[in-house]
Amino acid sequence: MESPPGWSAGWADVVRRAVEAALRMEGEEEAEVSVVLTDDAAVQALNREYRGIDRPTDVLSFPQREGETLGGGEEGAALLGDIVISVERARAQAEEYGHSLERELGFLAVHGVLHLLGWDHADPEDEARMMARTEAILAPLGLSRDAG
Repeated sequence: MESPPGWSAGWADVVRRAVEAALRMEGEEEAEVSVVLTDDAAVQALNREYRGIDRPTDVLSFPQREGETLGGGEEGAALLGDIVISVERARAQAEEYGHSLERELGFLAVHGVLHLLGWDHADPEDEARMMARTEAILAPLGLSRDAG
C-alpha cells in the first residue's frame, strides 16, 4: 500500500508515544487502542455516518466498551476503541495555532484517548479540565504548546 502524499513515518511514532503516555497517566497501560491517520474526506464520511454531521473534523473516537468498566479482560488488554485523525485538518490547525504538526497530532491523539476513557468537554469547566489533562500528558513528550 502506498502512503498518502506528504506522509511522514514520524507521525506514527508521535501518535504512538502520545497514546501510550495518555494510557499510562490514566492508569490504563494494558488497554489497546487503534489509530487511523487519514484525510478530511474519510473523516467526513465517518462523521456523517456515525454522528449525522456532514463535515470533516479533526478527530473522532469510537469507544469499544461504552458504559462498561475497562480493566483487562480474561485474555489480557482491554480493547478501548478506535481513534481516527484527519492529518489534513491537523496540518491546517497546526498552522493556524502556530505550532508543529507533530504537536497537533499528539494533541489529537491524547484528546481521542481521553474521550475513549469517558472524558468530555460539554461545558466550559469540563473543557478546561480536559485541556489541562491533555497538556499535562503532552508536556513530558516535548509536545507542550510552548515546545512546538
